[in-house]
Amino acid sequence: MSLQITGTIKVIGELQSGISKSSGKEWKKINFVVETEGEYAKTIAFNVFGGEKVDNFIKYNKVGQKVDVSFEPESREYKGRYYTDLNAWKVFTNKGEDKADSGDATPAPVDHGSMPF
Repeated sequence: MSLQITGTIKVIGELQSGISKSSGKEWKKINFVVETEGEYAKTIAFNVFGGEKVDNFIKYNKVGQKVDVSFEPESREYKGRYYTDLNAWKVFTNKGEDKADSGDATPAPVDHGSMPF
């Protein structure tokens, strides 16, 4: 299931990185927050995971930028509780006022390859 939302980047979090215990490979992750528009605006936190995806996100996005975010929700259970992440896999700069008019929106180059989840 893939979903999309349009909003303005309000916060870009700190870069997180480490070494995977299972594979021994380096990983990178960054969180960012988007605020939607309208009478009932929502604030939504997303994750970007993967070295190249994170590097490109940092390079091409900034606070205050209007974006279209394609994402996949993912939940996991731990000790009887469920935790949900919204994993962004594509972030486009939204230059149009109306979604229908944004067909020429310039994509922020984020690696669209397979995610590790």
